[in-house]
Amino acid sequence: MIKLLHFADAHIDMANFGRHDPETGLPMRVMDFLRSLDEIVETAIAEQVDLVIFAGDAYKDRAPAPTFQREWDQRIMRLSDAGIMTLLLTGNHDISPSTGRAHAIHEFETLNVPHVRVASKPILLLPKDLDGLPVQVLCVPWLSHVDFFDFEDSDNNAPTAVNEAIQETLNLKIENINTRIDPELPLILAAHASVEGAQYGYERLANISKDFVLDRNFVTDPIFDYVALGHIHKSQDLNEGHHPPAIYPGSIERVDFGEEKEKKYFIRADITKGQAKVDWRELRHIRPFLTRTVELTDPEDVNAQIKSAFPPQDRIKDAILRVIVHYPEEFEPLINDGEIRALGEPAFEFQLIKRPQRQSRARLPEGDYATEKSMTELLEIYLRATHKEITAEKIARLQSLARSTLESADD
Repeated sequence: MIKLLHFADAHIDMANFGRHDPETGLPMRVMDFLRSLDEIVETAIAEQVDLVIFAGDAYKDRAPAPTFQREWDQRIMRLSDAGIMTLLLTGNHDISPSTGRAHAIHEFETLNVPHVRVASKPILLLPKDLDGLPVQVLCVPWLSHVDFFDFEDSDNNAPTAVNEAIQETLNLKIENINTRIDPELPLILAAHASVEGAQYGYERLANISKDFVLDRNFVTDPIFDYVALGHIHKSQDLNEGHHPPAIYPGSIERVDFGEEKEKKYFIRADITKGQAKVDWRELRHIRPFLTRTVELTDPEDVNAQIKSAFPPQDRIKDAILRVIVHYPEEFEPLINDGEIRALGEPAFEFQLIKRPQRQSRARLPEGDYATEKSMTELLEIYLRATHKEITAEKIARLQSLARSTLESADD
């Protein structure tokens, strides 16, 4: 049996909220990510796992600051010092689009760190490559479309054609490894990629056509005994209830408000040939993200209306909180920003997002001119443009009132 720990999408230098810690000098959001990483490393050591698989994206980009590299390296070295075989895949955030550039975790590959193996290209690792562990791992790190471009025939460079070319290459690899693997030992697929049919989280901002998408049948092939995936931040098992489990554990911390409601996990699995017992471990110290939305419709005491949307003070403390306020543009002077921001002061970070609604301008149909319209006709055009739900009866009453007012003015 192989005792496996699987995690992915660490993004430890994601410092998009909050302030710096005065003692360490680190952004406090980076410390949130490191706290989750510490929990993962400590679990691996305490439970004496045989193999740790990190399925890609250590940082937010390929060129992390040396300080963040130091923090990541120290934690991976703890696994190395404990004699735990650790397999690191490169993800899309770890590699440069430029050919020949070093990837973000190259030091473990360059320095040949004991018990640490980096997979930056597709490779089959056998027991001899994994400290003699009785397991085999097919590694599929992030594959760029550029690596598969056909410079002689541009028609082959359409996203679908490139996907098919990559998948065909991987299918051939599966056929070839059948002659190399030991059928008595478990086989793991470790990949940093999108998979056909996976549920994407909010982090999915890139155009899907730029991603290589693994065929779902490939990922759930029963030749594998466990599939360790990375890249998608939403936790999920793509083959739930069946063998093999094909798992995205998700990111190790909430990256932004798009992950506000998502719990965060890593995986502990016990794997034998033909069977995998999976234990989802929820990370315990995930910083809360809270969103509240309020729509102002009454100009009477608008600040009280905004305050009523706030969570209780005990929930605000240490949270990343945003309050989104929609209101007619003319309410702007009625909002006391200082009073509202003071209420959000206990939060780790507070954002007051004001979204004034500007009324639509009334436009005359093409060919019509205001000089050719009566005042009551212009009033009807204005009312229909700015008050979508107004009734014909109410328009008639207002027109009558307008006529009376104009006649009184003439007298």
